[in-house]
Amino acid sequence: MSEVENIKEQAPLQKAEWKKFFNYQWVVKNIPFFFFLAALAVLYIYNGHYADKTARSINATEKNIKELEYDYKTIESEVIFRSKASELEKAVEPLGLKELTKLPIKLEDDSTAQSDNQNK
Repeated sequence: MSEVENIKEQAPLQKAEWKKFFNYQWVVKNIPFFFFLAALAVLYIYNGHYADKTARSINATEKNIKELEYDYKTIESEVIFRSKASELEKAVEPLGLKELTKLPIKLEDDSTAQSDNQNK
């Protein structure tokens, strides 16, 4: 039983040893370290909020890009459709323009042709 009594007597002594570490001088001595830990905690929280904000921004940008891609594809298909010969013909018909049925006439300037012949 003496061992059990020794253990019981040592338990209060161990508690008293822990109290020695947490006295006023120790707390004052370690205030800079506590401030450092507080600053790290603030930075950790800020980093988490910044990461969430960045992730939301990236998701919004991706959504916007997808929407712009759909708009681009729609407009591109519309331009391709309107640039077909049959669609162009329909578009210029109110202006009185029609498709050529005979070959175009090549116009030549006689003055340049004569000067070329004289130089040879």
